[in-house]
Amino acid sequence: MDKKRQYEVVFIVDPTVDDEVTKLTDNFKQVVLDQGGSVTKAESMGKRQLAYEILHKKEGTFVLMEIEGSGHEIAELERRMRVNDRILRYLTVRVDEDRRRADKLKGRRAAKAAKRTSHGAQGRRGAAPEFSADSSGE
Repeated sequence: MDKKRQYEVVFIVDPTVDDEVTKLTDNFKQVVLDQGGSVTKAESMGKRQLAYEILHKKEGTFVLMEIEGSGHEIAELERRMRVNDRILRYLTVRVDEDRRRADKLKGRRAAKAAKRTSHGAQGRRGAAPEFSADSSGE
């Protein structure tokens, strides 16, 4: 697994420990770096209402991290989140294939739009319908 892949990790921190959110995030960044990965983005999305109660909590602080690595760092990161009492939930999603697919579709759409504009001047769209005087029904 030497190929670098992109992951998004979202975790929810217990809202009673707001002052420790940055410390937790920095610790998780260090775990990823120690395992050979890199953190491309880490942002706190703030305190939000939960869809349902988790451990008798109705809100939590959401944090998003974008990680680039081989997958070993994700396994270690998830292991650490699992044993941490301040983490209510976490979710890891591999996004490199989805982003590649989206870029490919965006390229196709751009090519189609360019083709449409080059043919648009000669095409039927926007042109007024032509009627002859002979076909008016008289």
